[in-house]
Amino acid sequence: MERFKRIVIKILKWMGISIASILFLMFIIPVLFPGTISEQVKIFANQHLAGKLDYRRTHLTFFRHFPSLTVSVDDFLLKGSKPFQEDTLLAAREVAVGINLKNLIFDREVKIDEIYVTDAYGNVFVNSKGEANYNVYVSKPSKKPKDTTGSGTSIKLDLIKLKNWNVTYRDHAARVLVNAKGLNYTGRGGLSQDIFDLETDLDIDKLDFSLNRIYYAKQKTLHADLITRINTNALTFVLRKNELRINDLPLKFTGFLSILKDGYNLDVKAASENTTIRDMISVLPPQYLDWAKDTKIEGNSDLFFNLKGRFSEKKNLKPSLKARLLVSDGYVSNGKAPVPMNHLNMDLNVGLPSLDTNQLVIDLKNLGFDLGPNNSFKAVVKTKGLNEMQINADIKGAVDLQTLDQALGLKDIDFRGLLNTNIKANGIFSMDKKLFPKTNGYLNLKNGWLKTKYYPNPIQNINIVANIINTDGTFKSLGVKLDPFRFDFEGNPVFVNAHLQNFEDVLYKVRAKGVLNVGRIYQVFAKKGFDVSGLIMADLSLNGRQSYATTGQYSKLDNKGNLILKNIKATTEFLPKSFFIKEGNFRFENEKMWFRKFFATYGKSDFALNGYLLNTINYFIERKGTLHGQFNLNSRYVLIDEFMALKNGDNSKKSVEVEYAKVENPKSSGVVIIPKNLDVSLQTNIRKVEFKGLALNHLKGQASVEKGQVYLKNTSFDIIGSKMNIDARYQDESPLTANYDVALKVMDFNVQRAYKEIDMVREMATAAKNVKGIVSVDYKLKGDFDRNMKPIYPSLEGGGIVNLRDVEVKNLKMLSAVGDNIGAKAFNNPDMKGVNIETHIKNNLIHVDKFTFRVSILRPSISGTTSFNGLLDLRVRIGILPGGFIGFPIVVTGTHENPKIKIFSKKGQGILDAAYNRKLNKVIREERRAEKKSKRQQRKEKEAQEERAKNAEKKITKDLNKK
Repeated sequence: MERFKRIVIKILKWMGISIASILFLMFIIPVLFPGTISEQVKIFANQHLAGKLDYRRTHLTFFRHFPSLTVSVDDFLLKGSKPFQEDTLLAAREVAVGINLKNLIFDREVKIDEIYVTDAYGNVFVNSKGEANYNVYVSKPSKKPKDTTGSGTSIKLDLIKLKNWNVTYRDHAARVLVNAKGLNYTGRGGLSQDIFDLETDLDIDKLDFSLNRIYYAKQKTLHADLITRINTNALTFVLRKNELRINDLPLKFTGFLSILKDGYNLDVKAASENTTIRDMISVLPPQYLDWAKDTKIEGNSDLFFNLKGRFSEKKNLKPSLKARLLVSDGYVSNGKAPVPMNHLNMDLNVGLPSLDTNQLVIDLKNLGFDLGPNNSFKAVVKTKGLNEMQINADIKGAVDLQTLDQALGLKDIDFRGLLNTNIKANGIFSMDKKLFPKTNGYLNLKNGWLKTKYYPNPIQNINIVANIINTDGTFKSLGVKLDPFRFDFEGNPVFVNAHLQNFEDVLYKVRAKGVLNVGRIYQVFAKKGFDVSGLIMADLSLNGRQSYATTGQYSKLDNKGNLILKNIKATTEFLPKSFFIKEGNFRFENEKMWFRKFFATYGKSDFALNGYLLNTINYFIERKGTLHGQFNLNSRYVLIDEFMALKNGDNSKKSVEVEYAKVENPKSSGVVIIPKNLDVSLQTNIRKVEFKGLALNHLKGQASVEKGQVYLKNTSFDIIGSKMNIDARYQDESPLTANYDVALKVMDFNVQRAYKEIDMVREMATAAKNVKGIVSVDYKLKGDFDRNMKPIYPSLEGGGIVNLRDVEVKNLKMLSAVGDNIGAKAFNNPDMKGVNIETHIKNNLIHVDKFTFRVSILRPSISGTTSFNGLLDLRVRIGILPGGFIGFPIVVTGTHENPKIKIFSKKGQGILDAAYNRKLNKVIREERRAEKKSKRQQRKEKEAQEERAKNAEKKITKDLNKK
């Protein structure tokens, strides 16, 4: 017994010593090695990260992720790679890397084999050009043979653990959005090997996924149990065991994904077999899930999915998608329903070759259900294509909507009425080729009634009798009859009767009458947009043929009636704010739609219109129709800035081009986008127009909008106390770029006031700082606007004359330097009254034609080239006898701020012009000093540059005169 006690005591003693030693080492190792680890990790980050890295402090400890020795970084922040250096790629409360203890102690090497990231936000972004912000890891291959014995920092991972992540992935090139909140991920495997199996455990609390701005998943929970074979040499991922659960729907994946130099290649198959309809419904948007909880749902479902092919933005390659959804023996019943929905069956197949919507195939082989005897619905529909769509459809049903409503147990909506439909269609639908499927069918709704929880009063007495027929597959034989479509809302009846024939040249007969409170109608459907207290009152009778207006046969038209709008909000996808139509009184008289009284506001801007539109019927019938019109436009104030496409506003329904441009250029205003379907002339009278702080008062003249361009003709306005006449043209190229031509004349222009108040004068004519007095300008220019609607100076082309009518030029550095070198102080205050200076602009250079002025008894003349960036290459001749017949040459080079003078020299140093790419709206080479060349070579280059500039000026005049 004594011996046993001694043995136990000895074991406990050594165990205590061992534990104490381990604890001692766990405390002492972080003290012994912090310099080594911190220094090598910092060196590794600097060598291999292209994005800016920042953090608050570091820790070396065993206890944060016991028993691993980890280097932990608090408040970690990593910026993106070019061109996203200012955007966050990853922010985390803690980033920790596990250190291989054996290598650290015995080899003094830092080998990272574990990564932990906690409470993080990841922002992965690919812009419209395919540029990504995640290319921050830079591998720098060594030119020397690999040294296997050297020390350093390396990554050979066996564990990745991510806890509480929020991740956003936006790919504008592929138009994909993924947003994951509450992401927890654990990945284990031999990550240090070239080929290894990665075991993954993934949970996401809320997952959103959209393609081309259409959401296919919204706030879904996701659990994944995956085993993926990864080949790091070929960057290939093979899906071996991959089980997902989206809400209650299980999915199994097989296939592979290979990352290529210019994209990826994949073949992924997914299936959810032998599941229930309730499981399938669990992936619907969240608002439907509460309904499913209180509804009895039975039946089987199967889902199959395949995505296969290459993706390459450069080669315009995209994978193909196939999907199939099967539903059989479905049963849906609310507890209070007198009759359930029975025999719910569906077989839906979808194909999307190359993810191209123009090749979309939808094959609904079967959709059917019944609600008892003589109360059923069946549909078989197959379509192929989009712009040119092949259609084969057979839809038939007689449904009591109240019974359907009760069977489904819908809470937020209550509808009633007897719906009867029978439509058969077979053929091609194409607006461009004017083809329509052979069709015969009708849709009747009797005694309809609709009420939602969002508004207390229902839309009632809804009656629709619609018939459609097409006998030969062309627009010519297409006929649509709507007789009647009527309903009552809040005591106001609305009815429409319409009979349309021959859609190649539509023969129409339409009668519409009623009062509609649009704001309250939108409240019924819980929609925003046409809100406020919007009111539409109509009493219209339209009778005629489409071609009568386009061919001038106005006497055959019988269009008459009134349309009144009050307090209506309207939006367009290209403007950031809503238009607010306070009052619009329209009268139809044969070919014209008269604006009798129209007053609207847009932000701070206001508009009063009086005039007419032509082609309104054709515009609404033809997809590519153009509205023609003539108006008087009066306004107290127009602020151009608030029309710029990327400005902030209340309009959430922007075009995808505008939306992506805004995300990619958050600090840019964009340019003003002009509608492409207008051909309208405007006689304008605007009290004040403001653009980037520059005020134009009393703007009057002829304006027009035609094919996406705005023209000003014989237009005048007051600017900084002077009257300016202008002809101009403006056209947007994208939400971020635009081009313009302008020919302007201005008399009595105060130079100092212009220099102080107009940015463009300060930037284009820096010498104006030293000029006081009055000038006149006759100038023509064309150029481009940048993403903030500022002129791009290297894009400017043109020229003209500036007349120094009554000016003082004092202390101009270039002239003062000439005077100092020849001993003539009078150059500090030369007499330039009445001098004409003619210049021509091209590629950021200003070519100055020869002009002469007085300096005491001297007659200097100046010609040559200068640039917007201040470079000088000028020839000065000083005439010294009366009339200046005898003189001597001077060359001025250097810059405006630091001119260099050579007396008795004609040999300057030329300036090579800038290179500007109009297609990219980008300066690809800035102007610079030319190499030393012979006088003859310089003269030839100068003559060629001036000839190009003069030709550009002539072209501007020609283009403006055409309009």
